[in-house]
Amino acid sequence: MSKKVIITADSTCDLNGELIDRYGIRTIPLHITMNNKCCEDMVNITPDEIYDNFYKTGSLPKTSAISVGEYLSFFEQFTADGLEVVHINLGGALSSSAQNAAAAAKELSGVYTIDSRNLSSATGLLVIEAALAAENGLSGKEIADKVSAMTAKTHASFIIDKLNFLRAGGRCSTLAMLGANLLNLKPCIEVNNNDGSMTVGKKYRGKLEKVLAQYVEERLSQYDSIKNDRIFITHSGISREIEQAIYELIKSKNYFNEIHITRASCTISSHCGPNTLGILFMTE
Repeated sequence: MSKKVIITADSTCDLNGELIDRYGIRTIPLHITMNNKCCEDMVNITPDEIYDNFYKTGSLPKTSAISVGEYLSFFEQFTADGLEVVHINLGGALSSSAQNAAAAAKELSGVYTIDSRNLSSATGLLVIEAALAAENGLSGKEIADKVSAMTAKTHASFIIDKLNFLRAGGRCSTLAMLGANLLNLKPCIEVNNNDGSMTVGKKYRGKLEKVLAQYVEERLSQYDSIKNDRIFITHSGISREIEQAIYELIKSKNYFNEIHITRASCTISSHCGPNTLGILFMTE
């Protein structure tokens, strides 16, 4: 008889409280250092506080990975009770958290880590798949093997409204930011689910509401075999009107069994700024 398996994840999986409770997920927060104070992502700091500080000071906080020691302590609270652990990480191309979690797992028996090769609720999709596999009685290793094979079937992209936060974080030049803002360009950031890297895709132009509707239509028509179990609308803080419009657009397709709206964590939001929105889903 297999040991009971608990599914854990980095805070950057961007699942909402209802899903965390439904699937019994335990998360561990990445670190956010702002104004010389070290905080835990979404525990004692929020994206809106980061935005307020940026507009006042022009500076962004520093985000940092979870250490090997922290992962050890986190995993040990479960293994001490005889549980197996399957942990899903923020993509290794984006953070050393995946490497650190894997190092911690080597020190323990019955702990399996998965590099999601992705971020935000695309990682959350894998977390849910792992939880469903655990409910079906699979062992920790079986779950890890199954979910690891799904990483290339998980698709994440986002529309960036303004490039101010990317420029402040050194991810684009001031000239590029000014040009994009002047021309009202809104780039689509796409995650390569083979290695977890991010690239700039199509550059949309126009008002955010129209751009997002066009983006959603194009992304959903891009794939022939989208899984209809669930889709995420994840944003870094956006108007209720836009959020609802995107929800209704996807709902009108009569395709997905579940449509979840979630708020991106501080780690994700601090790099892209407010009014960033993406749809995240899996293919068969």
